[in-house]
Amino acid sequence: MNLGFFASHNGTNMQVVIDACRSGKLSAAPAVVISNNKDSGALERARSEKIPAFHLSDVTHPDPVELDREIVDVLLEHDVNLVVLAGYMKKIGPVTLATFPSRIINIHPGLLPRHGGQGMYGMRVHEAVIASGDKETGVTIHVVDGIYDHGPVLAQTKVPVRKGDTPGSLAKRVLAVEHEFYVETIDKIIRGEIELHPFT
Repeated sequence: MNLGFFASHNGTNMQVVIDACRSGKLSAAPAVVISNNKDSGALERARSEKIPAFHLSDVTHPDPVELDREIVDVLLEHDVNLVVLAGYMKKIGPVTLATFPSRIINIHPGLLPRHGGQGMYGMRVHEAVIASGDKETGVTIHVVDGIYDHGPVLAQTKVPVRKGDTPGSLAKRVLAVEHEFYVETIDKIIRGEIELHPFT
């Protein structure tokens, strides 16, 4: 299975998946990395790994329709089977969604549908968990559709919120779980243990 990655910043989740591909833990190949941020750590990681890397954004393509089509062209050119979002801060365009139905997945640092939606990412999620007094949080992997954090959930795992936790301490524990859980879930997709139906 050829994996295409979308990432906006450092790409630590992406790196863990790439490492799993390189080690043989995943029967997959990292085929291409796309970032909307020309200075992202994800693009640097891709180049150091000799993976084709592309900066595609409203800077390179001011017309959103052209940008959407260019992203699809790059994915198809690199024979991508599954698109893996790893901290991608942009909404996926309709052409990309239609070309890869139920083949785009995202990881969220919380138990969706709680603390999800536009603007809820990274430390903001952990701040919301602490502020809400939740006893547990976790990690959700879901299919991407046209609404932020909305698509069908493929897998979830829980992380307890400890007494005295801060958003920062919680973020560190959740991120460690994210790394392992993303690889495990992608492996189940590859093996057919999790089926990506064309959800409607």
